[in-house]
This record gives sequence, structure tokens and C-alpha cells, in this order.
Amino acid sequence: RNTMDKKQTVMVDLLYWRDVKNTGVVFGASLLLLLSLSVCSIISVLSYVALALLSVTITFRIYKGILQAIQKSDEGHPFKQYLDQEVALPAQLVHKYSDIALGRINATMVELRRLFLVEDLVDSLKFAVFMWILTYVGALFNGLTILILGLIGAFSCPIVYEKHQMDISGLILCLYLLYCFCRIQAKIPGAKKKAE
Repeated sequence: RNTMDKKQTVMVDLLYWRDVKNTGVVFGASLLLLLSLSVCSIISVLSYVALALLSVTITFRIYKGILQAIQKSDEGHPFKQYLDQEVALPAQLVHKYSDIALGRINATMVELRRLFLVEDLVDSLKFAVFMWILTYVGALFNGLTILILGLIGAFSCPIVYEKHQMDISGLILCLYLLYCFCRIQAKIPGAKKKAE
């Protein structure tokens, strides 16, 4: 439970830009990855990222080797502390998340079966309308564009709302009141304006 609270706190801190440096790195790297995927294939992007990382680590290793040779020191391998660390995933963690994923996949399959085999006509019709709307969304945007827009929205909307909360809340209240007024006006006989 405590671990989950820490993860939620980290996410909130990222989305509200509490630590600008960390948020900038996460947002910039995520946006760069998604934009790279929109231009190149995933294999090319992964290869370029691996090459960039290898270029940095090999250059650093050679630099440290030259420094050790000039200074006649014996510091050893510059990445020794990282080479000694364990990198295996704990089996319990893998089982835990596999069980969670399996439960969600099974629940999704049961729900899709229910919708496609028309257990409830109204729910199946709602699903059909939703899929029909998604055909139009798919014609306008591909999945990657929606992910990019979602990422930008996730990192910008919370901070904009936090800084302009009073203005946005007032606007939402006005729109809600206008909506309620129109609904009430539509239900009152004789309250509609006559077309001239």
C-alpha cells in the first residue's frame, strides 16, 4: 500500500511539474521517443538509442582509461559498481504483475464476448456506436498521434488547471448552467422561440 502511494506521489509530482528537471527529462524523453517512432520504425529507434548509449559509454570508458594511464592510477573499470549490481527481475514481482495482467485480459475477454454475442442489446449497440465513432477518429489520427497528443495533454493540462483554476472552474460552471437552462427551456411548453 505504501509503495503504491509513493508511485502515485511521483506521478502527481511529474504531471504537476513539482521538480522541473525530472519532469522535463521524462516529458522530453517520452515525446522524443514518440516523435521518433512516428518517423522511423521501432527497430530503427531502438537501434539508434542503443548506438547512442554505446557511444557514450565507450567514449567514457576510453576517456577514463586514458586518464588512468596519464595519472598512473589504478581506479579500475569506471562502471564497476554497475557491473556488480544484480539486474534480474524478482520472480515474485513477475508473478504478481503477470497475475494482474492475466486477470485484466480475462475480464476484457469476458466483456468482449458479452458485447459481441449481444447478451445485452443496449450495451452492444453502445459499443457499436463507439466503434463507429472510432473509425472516424482513426481516419483523422493514427494511434501514435493520439499517444503524442495524450502525452502533451497529460503534462500540460494539470499545471494549466492548477495555475488558472478559478477562471477554468468559472467557465465550466457557466457552461453547465447554460446547458441546464437549455434543457429546462426545452421541457417548458411554449418557452421555445418561434422561427420567423
